[in-house]
Amino acid sequence: VQLVESGGGLVQTGGSLRLSCAASGMIFSSHHMGWYRQAPEKGRELVATITSGGSTNYADFVKGRFTISRDNAKSTVYLQMNSLKPEDTATYYCNANYGLYSYWGQGTRVTVSS
Repeated sequence: VQLVESGGGLVQTGGSLRLSCAASGMIFSSHHMGWYRQAPEKGRELVATITSGGSTNYADFVKGRFTISRDNAKSTVYLQMNSLKPEDTATYYCNANYGLYSYWGQGTRVTVSS
């Protein structure tokens, strides 16, 4: 299983980014997918998840600003991030989960300047 994130970068406060996570080596449509983030000197925290059936869940701090979606035909999960804040600065990780199995990507760095 391989998860490859892309789309991170430097953006100003109030800007937008779209992260992508391309999966391979697994039956993508069967997996629950998620985005997590880890800021410097902090623990990894959940940002958003989307089930194999398309149900979504968001952390309170991103509700109304971020949108998670998936394209099973492309084996890709997305995170549309709008109204970005400096506190959103972190490395964002893609996660794939199926039963007892959990896989992680290498992360993509997002920096929001004030």
